Amino acid sequence: MSLYPHIDDLLELRHQAHTLGLASHHLVNSSFSGLYASVFRGTGLDFEEVREYREGDDIRNMEWNVTARTNVPHLKTFSEERERSVVLCVDRGPHMSFGTRGTFKSIQAAKAAALLGWAASRLHDRVGGMLFGDTEQGMQYFRPTKDRRALWRLLHALTQEGDTQQPSVDCLSEALQQADRGTATGALIFVIADMNREILGLEQTLGRLCQHHTLVLLPVDDPADQTLPEMGRVTFVGPDGKTIEIDTSNRQARERYREAWQERRQLLISLTNRLGIPLMPVATNEEIHLALTHGLARHFGRR
Repeated sequence: MSLYPHIDDLLELRHQAHTLGLASHHLVNSSFSGLYASVFRGTGLDFEEVREYREGDDIRNMEWNVTARTNVPHLKTFSEERERSVVLCVDRGPHMSFGTRGTFKSIQAAKAAALLGWAASRLHDRVGGMLFGDTEQGMQYFRPTKDRRALWRLLHALTQEGDTQQPSVDCLSEALQQADRGTATGALIFVIADMNREILGLEQTLGRLCQHHTLVLLPVDDPADQTLPEMGRVTFVGPDGKTIEIDTSNRQARERYREAWQERRQLLISLTNRLGIPLMPVATNEEIHLALTHGLARHFGRR
């Protein structure tokens, strides 16, 4: 199995985004594009009018004063003030060349970026991206464009083989800073990455980014990140390129492994909660457009 997707597979996802249907007031049937539109159109809007409520309207826009006065549900409607830039920051480090169930992290990340990119493009947003973590290619930035040229270049780059031999370099913070510098204020930035890492040093960078943009984190997980399978003695290669042999049949060692993962994930959850950043994990053994749809519904569904 290849570590990288075929370009045809990423292009095909535009049809999946299209055939998910129109937005529904039933979350379980809501389309990804409908959820995308309702979730991320929070800025860049002009007030248009107040009208009577219709089935399926977003109740978060209810006009309660008029509703109380007329005893008939009314809500406020808005029109687009400007186009928005959507930036897809995708981790391409050697640690993404991993997967024990479903697919590899690198492929799942590319599919997530493609689906988000097509959804944004269908809504006439400017779409671009950034690839980071590949020591050979370095950081690649694709300035957002409305004509899909940047999206096409990003998707094509995601299909190219990366450097899996060199030790992993954690440049997430640097990538986020570059995304901030290279993107106009008010952008929507998706960070699709392996977040099974030390994250305490990211708080300042993430906080600064949130002041200028809307940020969404998509950790790409594999079941073996959390629970180490019992496979006897296995040799692993660490982020620094060094090898280590682990006896996976040791129950106490597997339990410590699981606890360490839970501690890292809880730190990430606490950090994103403090900063108000949506956290939408996707696993290698999940169907990607369903995982994204459920993640958006979970975070932004009607309250």
